[in-house]
Amino acid sequence: MGESSSPISVILVSSGSRGNKLLFRFPFQRGPESPAAQTGKPRSRYAVNSIGDIVEDQDGDSRFSDVILATILATKSEMCGKKFELKIDNVRFVGHPTLLQHASGQISKTDPSPKREVPTMILFNVVFALRATADPSVISCLHNLSRRIAIVLQHEERRCQYLTREAKLILAIQDEVSAMSETTDGPQSPFLHILPKCKLARDLKEAYDSLCTTGVVRLHINRWLEVSFCLPHKIHNVASRFIPPEAIERSLKAIRPYHSLLLLRDEKSLLAELPLDCSPALVRVIRTTSAVKNLQQLAQDADLALLQVFQLAAHLVYWGKAIIIYPLCENNVYMLSPNASVCLYSPLADDFSCQFPGHDLPSILSKFSLPVSLAEFKNPLAPPVQETPLIQMVVWMLQHRLLIQLHTYACLMVPPKEEDVRPKAEEVPFTARLGGRSLSTPNALSFGSPTSSDDLTLTSPSMENSSAELLPGGDSPVNKRMTENMLTSLSEHEREAILSVSAAHNPEDLRVFARLLHYFRGHHHLEEIMYNENMRRSHLLMLFDKFRSVLVVTNHEDPVISVFQSLQK
Repeated sequence: MGESSSPISVILVSSGSRGNKLLFRFPFQRGPESPAAQTGKPRSRYAVNSIGDIVEDQDGDSRFSDVILATILATKSEMCGKKFELKIDNVRFVGHPTLLQHASGQISKTDPSPKREVPTMILFNVVFALRATADPSVISCLHNLSRRIAIVLQHEERRCQYLTREAKLILAIQDEVSAMSETTDGPQSPFLHILPKCKLARDLKEAYDSLCTTGVVRLHINRWLEVSFCLPHKIHNVASRFIPPEAIERSLKAIRPYHSLLLLRDEKSLLAELPLDCSPALVRVIRTTSAVKNLQQLAQDADLALLQVFQLAAHLVYWGKAIIIYPLCENNVYMLSPNASVCLYSPLADDFSCQFPGHDLPSILSKFSLPVSLAEFKNPLAPPVQETPLIQMVVWMLQHRLLIQLHTYACLMVPPKEEDVRPKAEEVPFTARLGGRSLSTPNALSFGSPTSSDDLTLTSPSMENSSAELLPGGDSPVNKRMTENMLTSLSEHEREAILSVSAAHNPEDLRVFARLLHYFRGHHHLEEIMYNENMRRSHLLMLFDKFRSVLVVTNHEDPVISVFQSLQK
C-alpha cells in the first residue's frame, strides 16, 4: 500500500489563448539523463534493459511528452468543476479541472490604458499521475487534494491574478530555455530552471514530496492561503504496514464515552504544529486530555459538548496525532503486541533508554510476555509517587504500539443434553432468539451516525430493564414476572440449565443475570457492560463466577481499538 499510494508525478496544465500548455511537472527528466541522450551509445541487442524497465515502472508518465500531456489533460470547459480521471496503459491521471471566471467588472475591454492586462488563461488542471492499480480510496483522496489546490488557485487568481503571473513567468522561462538549447549541445529541461524562480512550482514539488514521504501536505499558496491535506494510507501504520482507511473509519464510528484519547506526540510539539487560526476547542482538548480520562470526563473538564469532543478526537486520530484506547487503570490487562520489535539494539530501545534512564526496553517488555494487569506491578506499601514512572512507561509503549490490551468477554454456552447426539438443523441460533433485541453494538452514543445530536444520550441501552431495580422487594411478583419475560427468548433447555444453577435460586441474582442476557454473546466486554448498566466490576465478576457453569469467559482485544494496536487479518 505504501508504494501504490504514492503518486508518480504532479502536473500543472493550462488552456488559453496560446493553446494547451504544460506549465510544470515533477519529477521531470533532465536532458543528459533522458533516454534520447543515450541513443548514440552502442548496445548489444541481447542486453537486458534493466534501467529502462525500472524507469518505465516507477515513472510511468515519463514516456508521454509535454505536448501530449498538455493535450490530454487540458480538458474542455464543459468538464470543469468535475472529477477528471483518465487511464492510459499502466498510468491513471486524476485531477479537478477548474474554469477561471473573471468578473466582467474587474477589467474593462474599452479601457485604452496600456496598463490593462487581459487574462489569457481559460482553465487549468492540477493532475496527479498514479499507477493504474492504485486503490480507489487513494484516487479519491488525491482528487480531493487536487480540488483543494484548484479552489485556492482560483481564489488567488480572482483576487490578484496570481496564477496568470506565475503562468507568464513559467512560459517565459520555457521560451528562454528553448532558445538556449538551440545553441548548446543538447536539450535542457526547463523545469529545472523554473523551480528556483516560481513559487507555485515549488509548492507543487513540496506537495509531491510530502505525499511520497509523510502523507501530510501543508502549503501556503501565494504565501497567503493554506492548503492542508492528509493521506491516511501513509499516516496510519502498525509495524511498517499500513492500516486501511476503511478500518479507521469503522473504528471512529464505534468510539464510546468510556474510551480515552492518547496523544502520540507531546503537548508542546503538537500545539506548535497547529495553524494560527485553529479552533480554540481543539487547543483545549489537547491541553486537557490524559490517558487516564475517558472522553466523557474530558468533555466535562474541557467544558465542551460530548459530541464536539468526539469530532475533535476523530480529527486528531485521522491526522495521526492520537489513537483511541481504554483509560489506564490498575485493572487493565496488557500483553506484548505480536508486531512489537524486541531487538536489543533497536532505535526504539535507544529512545526508551533516553526517555527513562535506568530502564531498558527489552526488560520491561519481558514483563508483558504473558497477559498481566497493572495491579500486579503495584506495591501496596510504596507511595503513589513511585507509580508515576510505570504509568509513563505504559503510555510510551502504547504510543509505539508495543502493547495490546485484553478485555473480558462472556458468552452464554449451555451444556447440551445427553440425548442430543447431533444438533438440529432447523434450530434457531441463540442470537436470533433474543426477543427483538438489537444485536448490534449499543448505540447509546454513536459517532458519525446520520442521526441528530438529540439521539446522543448518556442513558443505558437497557433502561427499560433497569427500571426493575426501582421496584421494592427483589422477590415481588412483578419482578418474578419481568424475569420470566426476559428468559422467554431462550429455549426450554437453556432456561432449565440456567434455573438449575444454585445462584438462580436467589431472585436478585437471577433478575440481574436475565437483564444482562443480551450482553452474553461475546460481543460486549466487561468495561462496556459496566458503563452501560452502571455496575461495579466486582459485582459483574461475582455474577460471572456464580453462573460459570453456563458462561464461557474469554479475554481478547476490543475490535474498536485493536485497529490501532495490531494488524487485522
